[in-house]
Amino acid sequence: MSEALRHYLVVDLEATCDDRGAVPREEMEIIEIGAVMVDVEGLDAVDEFQAFVRPSRHPTLTDFCRELTTIQQAEVDAADPFPEVLACFAAWAETYAPYRLASWGDYDRKQFHQDCAHHRLPYPLGKEHMNIKAEFSRALGTKKRFGMAAALRRAGLPLRGTHHRGIDDARNIARLLPLALGRGPATGS
Repeated sequence: MSEALRHYLVVDLEATCDDRGAVPREEMEIIEIGAVMVDVEGLDAVDEFQAFVRPSRHPTLTDFCRELTTIQQAEVDAADPFPEVLACFAAWAETYAPYRLASWGDYDRKQFHQDCAHHRLPYPLGKEHMNIKAEFSRALGTKKRFGMAAALRRAGLPLRGTHHRGIDDARNIARLLPLALGRGPATGS
């Protein structure tokens, strides 16, 4: 018999990218992991994890990527490579097990799998994933899929921090979790 779920691991990733095709989708790599551990009972944030990651395929960030994420070249140059960051992240997350990975859409889960495959690493974050974007729409009774910033506006919450920064977006997504789960208004107005 499995243990009862204790936490939601709300994750938001930033990855190498370009608006002119210099970084193909299948070669994008994680450059920031932002995560908020949320208690299942009260839906309160109990801990956070943030780390930059040094990319290997396209180590120089494009102008587009730096402008979109505000992540600077020096930050990723000084970061550990994905295998080391993933090991630290997985060890941190495991201290809150059992948890369910949750993100705004499926991109983050797929990007973790892509980076794990590229580095020939097993995927360490469990089999269950919650698409909070889909749950948010379901809770509102609509088929429309909202971007995270639009969902915050719909919930009457201000966007906090810098959009397209992993840790800030993870914090904002965690604030939407109660509404997505149909457990009352979003938190942290």
